[in-house]
Amino acid sequence: MTTPFSGDRIILNDLGFYGYHGLFNEEARLGQRFLIDLQCGVDLSSPAQTDTIGATVSYADIYDVVKSAFETRRMHLIEAVGQNIVDALFTAFSDITWVIVRVRKPEAPIAMVRGEAAIELHRVRPL
Repeated sequence: MTTPFSGDRIILNDLGFYGYHGLFNEEARLGQRFLIDLQCGVDLSSPAQTDTIGATVSYADIYDVVKSAFETRRMHLIEAVGQNIVDALFTAFSDITWVIVRVRKPEAPIAMVRGEAAIELHRVRPL
């Protein structure tokens, strides 16, 4: 067994979504941009050797699951958004052994000139 968060991984960065997550009424009404970075621990030795799409988890399918998890229900906290994405990935793909997800909120309602608020979750598939 590999050490969590090491080894092969599928990486999707800067996935942009428009959503209505947040604590404030304006966030629920107007929405805002969110950016998601994702790493999924998957053994990639078979697709690397066979060059066969069926031997791996498709990053396009991962994107579809992330998009659906992000858009399915409104949440107050980006921590909950991240956990919802993790749960959906573990449910959809038995080959994913761990997930690192970062949810970034560039227009967080705080007085910053530049930057973003973000959370990052590190999760290992429950036994």
